[in-house]
Amino acid sequence: MQNDQADLEAQLKLVEEWEKEQQKEWFWEKIGRLPFKILDKLTPAFIQDKIGVLLDEVGGFIQNGGQYLTSEKRLIEHFQNKLPNETMETVADIQKAPLSVMDQICEELGKTRANMATVQGATTGVGGLFTLAVDIPAILGLSLKTLQDIAISYGYDPKEKTERMFIIKCLQLSAADIVGKKVLIQELSQYHQQPEARQNMISQIQGWREVVYNYRDSFGWKKLFQMVPVAGILFGAISNRSMVNGVAETGMMMYKKRRILEKLAEIEKIDLEKDA
Repeated sequence: MQNDQADLEAQLKLVEEWEKEQQKEWFWEKIGRLPFKILDKLTPAFIQDKIGVLLDEVGGFIQNGGQYLTSEKRLIEHFQNKLPNETMETVADIQKAPLSVMDQICEELGKTRANMATVQGATTGVGGLFTLAVDIPAILGLSLKTLQDIAISYGYDPKEKTERMFIIKCLQLSAADIVGKKVLIQELSQYHQQPEARQNMISQIQGWREVVYNYRDSFGWKKLFQMVPVAGILFGAISNRSMVNGVAETGMMMYKKRRILEKLAEIEKIDLEKDA
């Protein structure tokens, strides 16, 4: 199940091209966060309180996994079905799978979660502004579950605290502005080779408020239209689908790059041992 070095390097180049595209700022991204500056003044207290609860939930996720636990067993079985001649019993076994199989399962996962987000957004869009109190926590939970599943699909265990930190950083990256994306991409790209960088990530976030509010603000003008009852069904469905697609793509690219770099390091190590 070993990947060819040339193929890995080609896949790595594609990921790096994606990273460059993420660091370009489009006009709509510059204005996309403005509506929430207005919404902060208009949003009823009970919605603000609900967002406050999210802060504790994100903190809980990093500390112990929170309530967003993934179905590890189901994913392992999925890999076993794809690779019937191999033994797949643990997350560690997934690390041996070909990169193409990892990509395929993640793509299928992303499509499924995007469909779920579409239905969820349409449902919460019925009530306009007031159902945002339900929609924002729901989409955050779905995003965290999606990133956990992607982590497992590339052979990483979200039960580890440092791995959950990587997940939160991926969530931040999907919602960050142009400056934030440059910093986060650099941090995540070094994660595989610098253990001290993992500890720095944990110490950098003094609280979880930044994570939740950045994620909420990234809904931008798309969520502004969801304030309109009934019409919000369409806008809720579109914006939620877009959000989860973005989260899934970000998670897949960053975990894929990490796995490629580790596989290339393994190949280099084997080559050095042969030459010794």
